[in-house]
Amino acid sequence: MRAERGAVSIVAVTGALVLCLGALGAADLGAMLFARARAQSAADAAALAAVTEQAPVLERGSDPEQAARDEAERNGATLTRCECSVGSTEATVEVTITPRLGFLSGWFRRAARASARAALDPDVLTYRDGG
Repeated sequence: MRAERGAVSIVAVTGALVLCLGALGAADLGAMLFARARAQSAADAAALAAVTEQAPVLERGSDPEQAARDEAERNGATLTRCECSVGSTEATVEVTITPRLGFLSGWFRRAARASARAALDPDVLTYRDGG
């Protein structure tokens, strides 16, 4: 019986360590999922900004890519691709966000990517004020 003294302490410390590592991994997984959701929101907003930039009725401007880039940056993302030519009724954008990871950052240094597409009704481009 004396040879097994302290064995419970070793098991308890090992169990606590495993639980702490699991909690840190779960927190980083949550951060990755949150970054993915933020990236999708930023992509949606950037695509909408790109197409609304081209609507003459809104009189905003004529640089849809810069509008998409500005909107992505306001949402904490980086615009990586924008298929939004001037005069087009569609815009497709892709953005990235790098999540802040504490525990898994050495293994998962990947950015969260998201893409979105927005389109205007073609009649909006030819709208003329009736008054």
